[in-house]
Amino acid sequence: MLKFLLFLGKSIAYGLALALLILMLPQYTGIQLPLWSSHTEQSEPGPVSYNRAVRRAAPAVVNVYTRSRVVDPRSLRPRTIERQELGSGVIMSAQGYILTNHHVVYGADHIEVALQDGRWLEAVLIGQDEITDLAVLYVQADNLPVIPQDTQLEPQVGDLVLAIGNPLNLGQTITQGIISANGNNGLSSRGYIDFMRMDAAINKGNSGGALVNSNGTLVGINAAAFQLQNQEIQGIFFAVPYQLAHNIMQKLIQHGRVTRSHLGVSGEAVVNAAGDRLISTGQTLYGLTIPSVNPGGPAAEADLRVGDIILSIAGMQFDNMQQAMNLIAETAPDTELLMEIDRNGQRMPLPVTVRELRRDMR
Repeated sequence: MLKFLLFLGKSIAYGLALALLILMLPQYTGIQLPLWSSHTEQSEPGPVSYNRAVRRAAPAVVNVYTRSRVVDPRSLRPRTIERQELGSGVIMSAQGYILTNHHVVYGADHIEVALQDGRWLEAVLIGQDEITDLAVLYVQADNLPVIPQDTQLEPQVGDLVLAIGNPLNLGQTITQGIISANGNNGLSSRGYIDFMRMDAAINKGNSGGALVNSNGTLVGINAAAFQLQNQEIQGIFFAVPYQLAHNIMQKLIQHGRVTRSHLGVSGEAVVNAAGDRLISTGQTLYGLTIPSVNPGGPAAEADLRVGDIILSIAGMQFDNMQQAMNLIAETAPDTELLMEIDRNGQRMPLPVTVRELRRDMR
């Protein structure tokens, strides 16, 4: 009996010592003992969420409300009525500057913005640019949320984007898509062809809102949906690229308007001195041939002729026609630019003084 009790006591003691060793072992070895979970919990991945991006960007996206008095087109007798319009905007700086679309505030007599924190502020129109469909508003307030920005950001085709705005006045709404074309970053942007294209849905009221990436960083200002008469188009929406929008904003803040220079010619990309047109992105650009020159324009005054090929501008070569147009557009009016041209197979310098592109020339 005594032997049995000794055996039983030793067994219990060994068991307790082993249990204590197991409990203490992870503290010294870093071994994590597996926790029990159901089969469903083990196999189910975590949800994909862009909540962090939305939390960073959404507070800086405002609702824009405008009022204006217009002539009632339905009335037989001339009378004015009050028209109300809806859009969105993006707080770009703590000083109170807000970017929105030109078409949102065009002709408005009164502009108000509603912040996501419940504040309503009266806004002043600083300036607007019809070509890029951008306008800058100013509000006076403290503790304004500012959209995250990165001036070095280079969005790529295929990047995921989120469109934030106030469609149909339903309240702030986020739609998701990808960038399908990058657009162009220069001042000469004109028409939807130069805008960033994506498939994050844009509806009435989204105009002027933010297009952000998966980090919540601004990549564009939402502008419009692609439309053709009597055709229903889906999945093609437009935004003004951030670099272009920021450039235009700075000019509007400084000068109240955007000045662009022009040369007064049309141009076609060619691959050689014979004037063979560039038809593929795989070809190397030789220069821009001139099929027409506007009478009385800067090019005509400088004796730039039909058939001439522009090889460089101010010592800079270019990869495409748009790049050359941007260089000219962003040059201050009345500035002389030295061009290198090919005329009948001979290279020669030609100084040209660019002039401001007036509204009646567009």
